Amino acid sequence: MFTKDIGIDLGTANTLVYMRGKGIIIREPSVVAVNTRTDKTRYVGMEAKEVIGRTPGSIVAVRPLKDGVIADFDIAVTMLQEFIKKSLRGTLFTKANVIICIPSGVTAVERRAVRESCKKAGANNVLVVEEPMAAAIGAGLPTNSAEGSMIIDIGGGTSEVAVIALGGIVASKSIRCAGDEFDAAIINYIKKKYNLLIGERTAENIKLKIGSAFPVTSEQSMEIKGRNLINGLPENVTVDSAEIRDALVEPLAKVIDAVKTTLEETPPELSADIIDHGITLAGGGALLRGLDRLINRETGMKVYIAEYPLDCVAEGTGRILENISDYQDTLMDNVKYY
Repeated sequence: MFTKDIGIDLGTANTLVYMRGKGIIIREPSVVAVNTRTDKTRYVGMEAKEVIGRTPGSIVAVRPLKDGVIADFDIAVTMLQEFIKKSLRGTLFTKANVIICIPSGVTAVERRAVRESCKKAGANNVLVVEEPMAAAIGAGLPTNSAEGSMIIDIGGGTSEVAVIALGGIVASKSIRCAGDEFDAAIINYIKKKYNLLIGERTAENIKLKIGSAFPVTSEQSMEIKGRNLINGLPENVTVDSAEIRDALVEPLAKVIDAVKTTLEETPPELSADIIDHGITLAGGGALLRGLDRLINRETGMKVYIAEYPLDCVAEGTGRILENISDYQDTLMDNVKYY
């Protein structure tokens, strides 16, 4: 009686919470700021992200997930507790039934860690669904039909490539190379070329503003600020889209390899369906300009970007919650929800 149903997209970069009947109610970065002297949590989510790279020695901004899996269990529990509490605020409900997403390539131990952290954070029932499956459902692909659908979900820590048919994943590849790796590649490129050290937030900003995977018609440039590694003084440098494209060559090649590997493992009947219907791109990485054109050039397949790529996984958990009986086979736990 006193429970609510929520779906959680527990991402390396952002966590989204979907409440049954209400839609997405929380969209926050997966960051927690902790006071190391008292071991108390100071900020969670957006407030914690704002202080990354600006904190005094006593406060540390921690990302409890690395490459799509829990790296710091206690902090992950604290973060989930805060998000679940926020979801239930202002209601009579004290507990939540939770459906949570995890990358398809995780081990049984990593899966148990996610479930345990949810339980410890106050969840009542916890069911687990694979991220590419949730992304495909959220993107509106016909996952329960016999026709094959292909989804590429590029998040913060992992890139998931999967071919789905009849409510299950037929072929998939999960690689720990995604948005964070793109940022790291930009940081390294600027360090090598300009002897300039920039922070994670600056690298992400560069990627969003002028990053591209394929030559664009109007090349853009932007001024960035960082610390000169030779004299230690702050310095400004102007970089353009072509340079950032060079920086992203290596991580993008890993994503393309994962796509090709998955296509090689796909049964011929489903390959024919993918030729007809194309590939769908989801996740934050889908917003990188020209990525659809790059994948199209490398595979020869039509590539479409989902309507709301950032929300696909959370929307997918929502659709599973709303129609739990239709998606019984897609859940990783073979248990009844009610």
